[in-house]
Amino acid sequence: MMENGGDKFRCLVRRKRVDAATQTLATHQLARKLSLFDLVAIGVGATIGAGVYILVGTVAREHTGPSLTVSFFIGGLAAALSAFCYAELACRCPSAGSAYHYSYVCIGEGVAWLIGWALILEYTLGGAAVARGVAPNLASFFGGVDKLPSILARQTIFGIVVDPGAAILVVIITALLCTGIKESSLAQAIITTVNISALVFIILAGAYLGCKTGWPGYEVSSGYFSFGVNGLLAGSATVFFSYIGFDIVASTAEEVKNPQRDMPLGIGIAVSICVILYMLVSAVIVGLVPYYALDPDTPISSAFAGYGMEWAVYIITAGAVTALCASLIGAIIPQPRILMAMARDGLLPSFFSDISRHTQVPVKGTIATGIFIAILAFFMDVSQLAGMVSVGTLLSFTIVALSILILRYVPPDELPFLPSDQQLNVSGRHRDAFETYVAGRPLLQNVAQDKLRRRKVAAWSITMVCFGVLVVVAAISTEGLSSILCFILSGIGGMLVICCLTVLNSIDQAGTKESFTKPGGFMCPFVPFLPVASVLINTYLLLNIGAQTWIRVLIWLGVGVIIYIFYGRGHSLLFDDVRRPITHTDDDHADATLS
Repeated sequence: MMENGGDKFRCLVRRKRVDAATQTLATHQLARKLSLFDLVAIGVGATIGAGVYILVGTVAREHTGPSLTVSFFIGGLAAALSAFCYAELACRCPSAGSAYHYSYVCIGEGVAWLIGWALILEYTLGGAAVARGVAPNLASFFGGVDKLPSILARQTIFGIVVDPGAAILVVIITALLCTGIKESSLAQAIITTVNISALVFIILAGAYLGCKTGWPGYEVSSGYFSFGVNGLLAGSATVFFSYIGFDIVASTAEEVKNPQRDMPLGIGIAVSICVILYMLVSAVIVGLVPYYALDPDTPISSAFAGYGMEWAVYIITAGAVTALCASLIGAIIPQPRILMAMARDGLLPSFFSDISRHTQVPVKGTIATGIFIAILAFFMDVSQLAGMVSVGTLLSFTIVALSILILRYVPPDELPFLPSDQQLNVSGRHRDAFETYVAGRPLLQNVAQDKLRRRKVAAWSITMVCFGVLVVVAAISTEGLSSILCFILSGIGGMLVICCLTVLNSIDQAGTKESFTKPGGFMCPFVPFLPVASVLINTYLLLNIGAQTWIRVLIWLGVGVIIYIFYGRGHSLLFDDVRRPITHTDDDHADATLS
């Protein structure tokens, strides 16, 4: 009697928690106002930052020479691997949490918390670094840093170099983002249009000068591949980070009118536009000036100045400033939405999950994010911490690729009650009826056991693929390792990856009707090969980030673990193990029963 009463009480508590969370969903809705054009504007604006105005000089001088265009193409292909993975998950799991939400559903709460915590670091440092870069670029309009207005110029207070202009810009952008997602995307579209116009000017004017002068930059004695294949690949690894930003589109999935159609198209078009613009700009600049003569700080401006077009510096500077503003918008937009998703799951205070009824955006989270980034940009020079931004991005890229493998081969049997995902249509009554139906038929039991065996094989194969990738990358990246040992370890890891990929390729993949995601939409091609290639590239880049950067990142993640243990775990919606089984709609089960 006592046990039955306790069970009934626990069931009642769980039901009340589910009802409360469902009621929360009804009152916390983001506005579905974004179109395909808005997504492309957000993606391109967040991706094409001011770095491209400097990157072409440093990478060409140090790594690639005239073959910089090829490096941008290879870097774009590597970014496209992650973009394909994001495109599928964005339309199958259209939630504001982006990589946090995907890892929560596919891997687990602990990993999801670390990914969300790393993304917070990425967007905070990235936003502060971008804001700090505005004043030096604006100086070109005023004739030098010394002639900047005092409100925009950097000042020294008690030995600390502060940047009031950066803080003011962050406050203005934060206020803009609080007005609504449609208004924010419109501003992003206008700013991005100015940036793209400046890049188009560079391409057209540079092409005219190049055709007029015979492209002297390509007539170097060292040839097109001046630094060989190694230099080409090193340049590709460097320019890969210039494509970071398309993932921000995924964080707005909950605010898109038609996410299944527009999310994959938005991500794909944004990446394609960036690849084309990067390649054309780099082809023009290294063709106008020999790579060894490029100015490492202002390669584009100095290239035009060398042809007597000093006035072009104002157009180029306008493009750089608008690129910084667009990047700053792209850095602030996703963070409140990730904080909101984490708060919905109970891992952060409910303060961050509040959505304004008037603007239908997470205003409180946006203001908190803006204040923190503004303070950081005002007091700190975060340029030395910029490498930490790359770690958060690469970790999320890796997890998203792994989520594709898990979703295709070992989709979860039961789903934690996720307020972040408002698209699920689940009914445990149908699952119980279906299990009763299967229990009375031995043939169907054998089919279910065979499916379980395939899932175990797939799970082990995915695990061993990850281990093999780690062995290969560690062997290649470790300095001082003998060539024989490097060859042996790389061979063992490579064979492990190939064998496990062969096994995965022979296993039937789970269809959209077998999982909890929305059916239909874009499907990532060449699974499992494409996601594994993405994991390989991202892992290589992660292991080649400096030790000092990794120490800082591990300290940040350690702080995140402490917060999760002492707050997030106890307040999580999974604390009472509130789970709901993965089932399908009434029509799906009717079809299954009839067949």
